[in-house]
Amino acid sequence: MEILVVIDMQNDFLTGALGNAETAGILEKVCQRVREYRQSHDLPVVYTMDTHGENYLDTREGRKLPVPHCIVGTQGWELPESLKEAIGDGVEVRKETFGAKTLPDVITKICGGNAPEKITFMGVCTDICVISNAMLIKAFFPEAEIEVVGGCSAGVTPESHDRALAAMGSCQIEVI
Repeated sequence: MEILVVIDMQNDFLTGALGNAETAGILEKVCQRVREYRQSHDLPVVYTMDTHGENYLDTREGRKLPVPHCIVGTQGWELPESLKEAIGDGVEVRKETFGAKTLPDVITKICGGNAPEKITFMGVCTDICVISNAMLIKAFFPEAEIEVVGGCSAGVTPESHDRALAAMGSCQIEVI
């Protein structure tokens, strides 16, 4: 089984509080890749949602990154409409930190209790949440082929995006 995981493609990371030209620029490519996956696979798309509360600035992350973002229920927390349509009946995984702690269980459940053969990641930010989740899944499914679609991912800066891709490559995660 092949699983597609879209990381944190929320408005605040694309055009909102933490967005930049690179993150906003991958949206259509991600939507296209999701549509292609859904046409060729009989499995749902898994997507993560960075999820914070009104107390974000009082959290450890909020003290280190004092920019309120992805506050549940706000427009910034939502997915863009084009991506919602592309994903359809996907499986949402909310996460309060960089790595989605429940993602391994979600993937195992989709695979009927078995390990997947392949997991593909794309999304934002390459250098924070994409790398965190790819490494998490690599630890849980060491025999699965793990890949990251570099052209459907973007980081805080182009340089940090490239460094994250190189780091994942060093850890036997294929960058395509």
